[in-house]
Amino acid sequence: MKLPHAPATAALTILAATIALHAPARAQTYDPSYPVCLQVYQGFVDYYFECHYRTMAQCQASASGRSAQCVVNPYYAGRGKRQKRYQPY
Repeated sequence: MKLPHAPATAALTILAATIALHAPARAQTYDPSYPVCLQVYQGFVDYYFECHYRTMAQCQASASGRSAQCVVNPYYAGRGKRQKRYQPY
């Protein structure tokens, strides 16, 4: 006996297997110690961040010739608070 929905069932099975076998996404992490991150593209929607640059120029030198761009780190914590020193006149 032929099932009336066999093609639709097969398509859904293939779709479910494709989704289930897809590699898990990596967590995107930003290092709050550095103000600039390099966003490196590995594919159309696959990318990662390298957050260990102090200046945009330093990051751009590393990005040169690569499929990458420099971005401002949205989680940069800033430098530690400086204490004002008393300056006697």
